[in-house]
Amino acid sequence: FLDDGSTKEEWKMVVETKKILDPKIKVTATCVRVPVFVGHSEAINIEMENELSAEDAQRILREAPGVVLHDKREDGGYITPVECVGDFATFVSRVREDPTVENGLNLWCVSDNLRKGAALNAVQIAQLLDETGVIKPASGYRSIAV
Repeated sequence: FLDDGSTKEEWKMVVETKKILDPKIKVTATCVRVPVFVGHSEAINIEMENELSAEDAQRILREAPGVVLHDKREDGGYITPVECVGDFATFVSRVREDPTVENGLNLWCVSDNLRKGAALNAVQIAQLLDETGVIKPASGYRSIAV
């Protein structure tokens, strides 16, 4: 544990999120190890500058590459770590508005950490940056599809 009571994993989530999105973004995390063979799961609470309805968030998530929205408002209508094993997708469920904060959403996110981990994410981010022209391959190198 660190001096502030957080774990290294919680610290890493905060630091990496700020590094990827925005150094000024406010992030808090609680990480708990649970006995599953495969998978990472996150309960995510987001507070945004502008309003985004749960329905609009679901539409955006449905169109996001690599994301599978599995969000049925019924018993068993959400994804669990067992159901994502062997899949490269990131599964999102339980998308709903958070009435405790202005412009807030809650969602549940699950992925197979052995398939969709840091290496695959890094490759996909690099491909996106290349496709959008944010980065250019060095001379003599060519883009490859993965």
